[in-house]
Amino acid sequence: MGERLAEKVAVITGGSSGIGLASARLFVAEGARVVVAARDAERGAAAVAALRASGGDARYVPCDVTSAEHVARLVETTLAAYGRLDILFNHAGANRAARVTELDEAEWDALLNVNLKSVYLGCRFAIPAMLVNGGGCIVNTAGTFGLVARPAQAAYCAAKAAVIHLTRQMALDYGPQGVRVNCICPGYIDTPLTAGVPAAMRASIIAAQPLRRAGKPEDIAEAALYLASDASSFVTGVALPVDGGQLVSG
Repeated sequence: MGERLAEKVAVITGGSSGIGLASARLFVAEGARVVVAARDAERGAAAVAALRASGGDARYVPCDVTSAEHVARLVETTLAAYGRLDILFNHAGANRAARVTELDEAEWDALLNVNLKSVYLGCRFAIPAMLVNGGGCIVNTAGTFGLVARPAQAAYCAAKAAVIHLTRQMALDYGPQGVRVNCICPGYIDTPLTAGVPAAMRASIIAAQPLRRAGKPEDIAEAALYLASDASSFVTGVALPVDGGQLVSG
């Protein structure tokens, strides 16, 4: 067990699978007490059972991250259980490949809610709890599609670009009070979210990247750990690409 997050309390949304679960594993291994927030109760309970089996202190809280009531309860439950909140990893998200003319209003709203509104809600309720203890760290998941446009990714590109700029704006607002806010921009990562990508397309994406491989959830978890730990104590407002060189190659 490490100590980079010793005695810290972390909330991870979308923490029951993929990058969220990999981050939860790493955070508890580094000494954090972790609250896994996810809608799927079965997967959430299984994730926490595995974290506890490894010796970690973790608990599951069911949460729809697009609901103010749910997110407020998530923070309240965390404070009731652990008495503090030091780290929020806003990771929950979703995608549907489509152009603007192929998205109806309900689909647009749903994608913006889960990818962007969720970040607003998480920060709205977590920051006051962090300020009680003199500050904390927020890590938001954006994406390389928030930095460069891609075909048929209208809602996803819009939401992730907004997450990046919201991250920078909150870094300005809350830095003087001891809250650091950063985001990670993952490239192509093998997760449940990308499981439906056709094999030929996956191979083409990987071939265009300098490192010639898909990312692993653990690659993003390591970046999240860095941004959540004191190793990045002088880092805020950053959008950190973790993309195998995707942006370098265009």
